[in-house]
Amino acid sequence: MQEKQILIDNSKINYKIAGQGPAILILHGWGGSSDSWVEVQRILAGKGYKVIAPDFSGFGKSITPPEPWGVKEYVGIVLKLAERLGLDRFVLLGHSFGGRIAIRLTHEHPEKVEKLILCNSAGIKPKPGIKTTAVFVLVRIGNAILSPKYLVRFKDSVRNIFYSFLRKKDYVKANEMMKKIIRNILNEDLSDDLVDIKNKTLIVWGKRDKMVPVKYAYIFKEKISNSELEIMPKIGHSPHLEEPKKLSKIILKFLTDK
Repeated sequence: MQEKQILIDNSKINYKIAGQGPAILILHGWGGSSDSWVEVQRILAGKGYKVIAPDFSGFGKSITPPEPWGVKEYVGIVLKLAERLGLDRFVLLGHSFGGRIAIRLTHEHPEKVEKLILCNSAGIKPKPGIKTTAVFVLVRIGNAILSPKYLVRFKDSVRNIFYSFLRKKDYVKANEMMKKIIRNILNEDLSDDLVDIKNKTLIVWGKRDKMVPVKYAYIFKEKISNSELEIMPKIGHSPHLEEPKKLSKIILKFLTDK
């Protein structure tokens, strides 16, 4: 396995590459990096595939974007990476946040995606529950209270407290640019994209996922017509870390099925 860097639009992108054969492009989740997919990458590469796992901009060893990107910009950087690496057509695997990017890329460029694999994928904007609604009402009240100039400096701290209450730890830990990016990302609902996807798709989900509950797996299955669903019973949000061998076996079966 090799680790390399490439300059795309003045942004340094770090990626790992292993194996020879049909290409698989792995897109990691928010807060992760290519490091978290090393074991799956090794297994798939050992079975006759060229496996590329980049660090998204702002994660791992790739530099933070210069401005607050959304899904569109992340799709663009993945497409340019694939072009620079000579990947005309590839299997696309997206986990969590990476699933969002995989969904939009497949929707806009279906000709480039041989098969699509969505692993505990984000992309559907959940309807706010009572707890979330109550918190955002309090946020609006808080914004009004903290509007005087001498109180404005407290806004970020208060916002972090509210996000902590909602268990949005990724937001609280992020730097200022990445906080803007995560707000952009979370505001996008890709439900309509799913309906238009005709590529053969594997949806694989950990049944014990608390971050993106398994109920969304069934919504994905319903919306993507040419899809199959595999539930991993004792697994949470990160099958690639919890059971990499089992996940790889599921992926390989899907790739070899006609």
